[in-house]
Amino acid sequence: MVKSENNIREYHEESTAAHFTMHVNNRTLKGQGFSSAVPDSINTFVINKGAAQQVIIDEIAYTMPAASILPVVSNQHFVFAHPEQLIAWQFNREFYCIVDHDAEVGCVGFLFYGVQHPIFITLDEAEKEVFFQLEKMFSDEWQSRDSFQGEMLRTLLKHLIIKITRIAKRQNSSYQQFPDERMDIVRKFSLMVEINFKKEHGVGFYAAALNKSPKTLSNMFALLKQPAPSKLIQNRIILEAKRYLHYTDKSAKEIAYELGFESPTHFSRFFKLYSGTNVSAFRKL
Repeated sequence: MVKSENNIREYHEESTAAHFTMHVNNRTLKGQGFSSAVPDSINTFVINKGAAQQVIIDEIAYTMPAASILPVVSNQHFVFAHPEQLIAWQFNREFYCIVDHDAEVGCVGFLFYGVQHPIFITLDEAEKEVFFQLEKMFSDEWQSRDSFQGEMLRTLLKHLIIKITRIAKRQNSSYQQFPDERMDIVRKFSLMVEINFKKEHGVGFYAAALNKSPKTLSNMFALLKQPAPSKLIQNRIILEAKRYLHYTDKSAKEIAYELGFESPTHFSRFFKLYSGTNVSAFRKL
């Protein structure tokens, strides 16, 4: 099913629940994250066509540069100061699962779940033209009404993801300093943390899955000038805890068990140690 209204173009497949949307100068664009009545696993790419502007992601304010791209992870809450200056593509797992297609696009654990997030990818004049042409190709495809439309939109999305990944890696100092093959361990680790952080809090689990010892994995991250694996796991747990505290009414006890802690007390100690404040005080901020 295809829907095109004002500044929103939508594609749905009722049989699979696949959903793909393109926003062009849409003033209502925002991400509701956990505050949505029914949170959906939606990933988003945003291009800022106008001047630099503020974006608030999970209650933290950032400046999105002019002519830049921002990948936004599913379940994040985001609000732009000037959404009418943006182009955005949003898709759910049923439409295009970036995890299942990671061998093709090589972006998972880098663009969406990487060490650096949010990541603002700046575009030069030639790159801007490429993405404006892609916008036109997407818009043209929305006029089609045949059985190939879904696959064509997926192909264009894959093209978009690969373009963004290539540009982002060129701008990343670690990828410039070290070959992709060595940085791939960081990317795979980041993806594994995203999938397992609610159950697995120790480095040992991830090291074993990567056929490394915890010490070897930590040494590799140090050589690649990345934060320690234990720190990345802690950061991901704290980020999710803050989302729950900001956007849900879940109690500290409920959050503790949601995030795999043995007890609410253990969770409270962990949160204070790594966030610098206790749970109740943070919720009042």
